[in-house]
Amino acid sequence: ACEQRVATAVAIGKRAPDQHADGEGQQRDRERGLRLGAARAEVMLPGVPILEVAEIVRRSELVLFAIPGDQLAELVGGLTALGAWQPGQIAVHTAPEHGYGVFAPALASGVIPLALHPAIVFTGTSLDLSRLSNATVAVTAPAPVLPIGQALAVEMGAEPVVVREQDRAAYAEAMAAATEFSRAVVRQAVDAMRAIGLERPDRAIEGVVRAAIEEEL
Repeated sequence: ACEQRVATAVAIGKRAPDQHADGEGQQRDRERGLRLGAARAEVMLPGVPILEVAEIVRRSELVLFAIPGDQLAELVGGLTALGAWQPGQIAVHTAPEHGYGVFAPALASGVIPLALHPAIVFTGTSLDLSRLSNATVAVTAPAPVLPIGQALAVEMGAEPVVVREQDRAAYAEAMAAATEFSRAVVRQAVDAMRAIGLERPDRAIEGVVRAAIEEEL
């Protein structure tokens, strides 16, 4: 099993107030979001310090980026410009559409790049931990370090599935289709049941939806 130590820190990003006409309102919303994020961090990781992202990266042997894929390249580039990376550091992201190539700017610093996508719908609560135990994790990494990514997936309690770098976009498209089409079909069925007066349409269709998916799989 992988025994890399992970720094016990959680990042909450900060920026200057927006310079728009409604900047004060936007800043209040952002501050409220930061407070909620801090409260969630305390629930999920009690006693863990909240630090700036660059400081977390400097302290860590393994850095996990669980952020939207369209923000990843900019963040990696920014951390590279700040000199935050450390030789031998493991850098992991969870974006389905990216492989390890998004970490290219950090490779000169000796970073070990991994792409791990857990095939679950995250809620941001402790429910995610139990979902991981029954999930697969798409692992993409350079061949020499692929076993590290697979070991990390196993440590999560999940099953590692290797996805090639050039196949990540197709993988992400398939995952998005499965997620969105499933939601759309369920919403349509629930609305139809509600229209005929059923008080708990979710209970009415839950069994058949699960059975249909299991039969198809």
